[in-house]
Amino acid sequence: MEYLKAIPTGTLLFNLVLYGCLPLWLIFGFLDWYCHKKSKIEATSGAKESFYHALMGVQVGLPVFLGLCFEINCLQFIIIFLVLIAHEVVAHLDVQYALHKREISILETHVHSFLETLPFVIVALIVVINWSSFVDFISLNWSGHMDLVWKHRPLDSNYVFGYFFTLIFLDVIPFIEEFIRCYRYKRSEAGEE
Repeated sequence: MEYLKAIPTGTLLFNLVLYGCLPLWLIFGFLDWYCHKKSKIEATSGAKESFYHALMGVQVGLPVFLGLCFEINCLQFIIIFLVLIAHEVVAHLDVQYALHKREISILETHVHSFLETLPFVIVALIVVINWSSFVDFISLNWSGHMDLVWKHRPLDSNYVFGYFFTLIFLDVIPFIEEFIRCYRYKRSEAGEE
């Protein structure tokens, strides 16, 4: 057990992001889809809310993809913080729109809490793990730190492929199904089908 005590804190935090936070984001994304399906989103708030969900998924997915494949530097921090702000704006618009169109269950409220909090937790951990890059970012020492650079030590390809497969299976396919379901319902209501 002594070898466990020798694991550097940065490694532990990075593993917390990879094996804790990122999988939780996928699980709660799927639970959010389940809540939408259960509340019959297609008959209430419809495709507009479904579009918000897709947009938020892309907003969070972009920095996740970049963080898994490229070194964290000033360019990455600019992207991360801009996307974090944009994600919060869209999350607010989503709930504001849906609030008067359909019931948002207690379960969905808790799911939203996690989906809103996890990006902040992940960003905080990324800042701590990549402290010197963050100091370059906040001190505007951006020269030479504004390129996408492949990771010097790439992540295990089994993890990366497994994560993206799980992402597609748990979140991309269900939310595409949600959008199609909303679109079909709208067409059937309009008498087009």
